[in-house]
Amino acid sequence: MTLRDVAEAAGVSEMTVSRVLRSRGDVSAQTRERVFAAARKLGYVPNKIAGALASNRVNLVGVVIPSLSNMVFPDVLAGIGEVLDETPLQPVIGTSKYDDDLEEKVIYEMLSWRPSGLIVAGLEHSDAARAMMANAGIPVVEVMDVDGDPVAACVGISHLEAGRQMAREIAARGYRKIGYCGSSSIKDHRAQKRRQGFEQGLAEAGLSLTDACLYAGTSGFGTGRGMTAEILGRTPDLDFLYYNSDINAAGGLLYCLEKGMDIPGRIGLAGFNSFEVLDGLPMRIATMDSQRHDIGRRAAELIAANALTNEVVTLAPVFLPGDTVR
Repeated sequence: MTLRDVAEAAGVSEMTVSRVLRSRGDVSAQTRERVFAAARKLGYVPNKIAGALASNRVNLVGVVIPSLSNMVFPDVLAGIGEVLDETPLQPVIGTSKYDDDLEEKVIYEMLSWRPSGLIVAGLEHSDAARAMMANAGIPVVEVMDVDGDPVAACVGISHLEAGRQMAREIAARGYRKIGYCGSSSIKDHRAQKRRQGFEQGLAEAGLSLTDACLYAGTSGFGTGRGMTAEILGRTPDLDFLYYNSDINAAGGLLYCLEKGMDIPGRIGLAGFNSFEVLDGLPMRIATMDSQRHDIGRRAAELIAANALTNEVVTLAPVFLPGDTVR
């Protein structure tokens, strides 16, 4: 299918078809509609590689995230999409599986297509990945986290502050024997920062963690149940459990309810992320809204502005008490 086929079907010149499809030049609305109708009927898709060779840029925005199965990232992608839908730009998604070497490869492949922008989750990358992003010559935005050294622009929350804020809320409600349930992976940088901030917040209140239970692998109801059974079996007098994610906290909640525990009197629970999908549980879990959707929107706005910037946009995490704290 070629430009000539569309031109013949629409009864116009190839130059007119080119102007319409590229949104260039003065073409009447009636002619534009005729060209678009012919292109849709024929299933014509323009070859943008030729245009990219001339401009050294394609209307694609690379988005590199750790996982598509992690419930954190669909909200970020939705925010990005809402903004880019109003522009000629289209997001292209790549996943790193929390692996720095794989992330480096994905970034390399993304940049080799000369996209109009790049959005990458997190601040921790290989030296080569940082160098590629720093020298890309396009808007680059790191998202989700502001606790570190951004390569260029950055949009996110402070996970250290999110942890400290959770600790303050727990201490203010009178909980004193506190356990932590989270990931053992040092590559889960944001969760590790939240735990660090959480322990700092406890220390400021004159408290410390009584016990901790760590898991390897993925979050889930089963993971949360297993950690809760293990930590309460080992330290039964804990009166609060802080989980690295709402998904694990949901498993812990179901375990405690099954055992007939008084929540939030006998034991309190809290997670992180504020997943709406969990609103159907018997109790709403205390959590922290991580502003995922707004992070995606703000990052996409920086890309759409097509400005090279080192701006750091810090959004505030918001504590949501739910039903599982006093």
